[in-house]
Amino acid sequence: MSTLLIKNARYIVSCDDTDRLYERSNLFIRDNAIEYIGPELRQADQVIDASRMVVYPGLINTHHHLYQLFSRNLPEVQRMELFPWLVTLYDVWKNLDEEVVATSSLVGMAELLKTGCTTCFDHHYVFPARAGDLIGAQFRAAELVGMRFHASRGSMDLSRKDGGLPPDSVVQTVDAIMKDSARVIEAYHDPSFGSMRQVALAPCSPFSVSTDLLRESARLARSLEVRLHTHVAETRDEEQYTLERFGLRPLAYLEGLGWTGPDVWYAHGIHFNDDELKVLAATGTGVAHCPISNMKLSSGVCRVPEMLRLGVPVGLAVDGAASNDGSNLLEELRVCYLLHRLTSSEKAPSGYQVLKMATRGSARLLGREDIGQLAVGKCADFFLVDSRRLELVGGAYSPADVLATVGLRGPVDCTVVNGRVVVKGGHLVTIDEEKTAADARKACGAYLAKA
Repeated sequence: MSTLLIKNARYIVSCDDTDRLYERSNLFIRDNAIEYIGPELRQADQVIDASRMVVYPGLINTHHHLYQLFSRNLPEVQRMELFPWLVTLYDVWKNLDEEVVATSSLVGMAELLKTGCTTCFDHHYVFPARAGDLIGAQFRAAELVGMRFHASRGSMDLSRKDGGLPPDSVVQTVDAIMKDSARVIEAYHDPSFGSMRQVALAPCSPFSVSTDLLRESARLARSLEVRLHTHVAETRDEEQYTLERFGLRPLAYLEGLGWTGPDVWYAHGIHFNDDELKVLAATGTGVAHCPISNMKLSSGVCRVPEMLRLGVPVGLAVDGAASNDGSNLLEELRVCYLLHRLTSSEKAPSGYQVLKMATRGSARLLGREDIGQLAVGKCADFFLVDSRRLELVGGAYSPADVLATVGLRGPVDCTVVNGRVVVKGGHLVTIDEEKTAADARKACGAYLAKA
């Protein structure tokens, strides 16, 4: 058994059921779980002096597209909205292979870890023929860098010839998708306490998948007890699509196919009306809020203040690296806070409420009760920030709010995942950052050259 002591922390922001803020306290970890929080000093194999530090629960990213990291900041798409943006980039993404997915995933996870994110859900739905085991490549990358990882076996079965957006080369038949979905779940899904890898089923969106695929995905997911995820209510174009094709708004269409409930969460959820928000609350259907992506693609502003008041499960996410151009959930915290202050004034969530969205709220979306807070018996996922940093002078008097109100530029001081230190002094200790960046630049160049 290994033990770790976080000694004499200046503050511990627990995000627990009582919102407890500890001062001058110790955090003792045995193996991968928190055994004690309080004034008592205990002997440990490894000790971190936290006398200047604020300790936070690890952030949880509930929607990402890590493969997009190699197609961010492309000048030709910077002024586009979602549909033309997708059509243009699919001609790049159709060249994905196992190496590109592994390398882009590694780089994206590394950035997340350096900025306090300890768990990432990735929505991968582009599977070109003969591209290899893309989900396996992601899990290998997660293990290498030390991240708690939730993958999706995403899918698309409607190409341009069927009225969808992607080219024929990246869509599959429903039968092929269901067969591989079952394989991926069998191979990689671990539902146990402290699991480092889980799988969800995640058809891409109502405008790129068929009714049969949505229905069969829900059936398979529930038979194998995994969660369901898709993009919903991101744009008015999507709304118009489902109205024209099915005579229904997106939520009503999905609800009729079994796509609501506490095992379902949507990405974006911008364009829900009042009645639809009540449906989400009544069914426990969650929303992954992606403020930076929504702003960059001019998609709109998610009604987060109303969702929180109604009790809709809400988590935070960075979305795709190409629709955000980064993988920094700390940055998302501050943008989320400021966006809703701008649009909702005093009804906006506080800085601490935004932090809880990114911890407790995000854990709920992923169906996890073992992460998202610092409490005895929970997984040892957390990060440390030096409260005496130059950038935080005068701003550290409310440690529960400061990450959203003041924000943090640059990496955190230390990140711990499952009781293991993976970032120390702002640098990853699990991989060689310089070599990883060099290898990634080479792989990215070769990938883009094919387009």
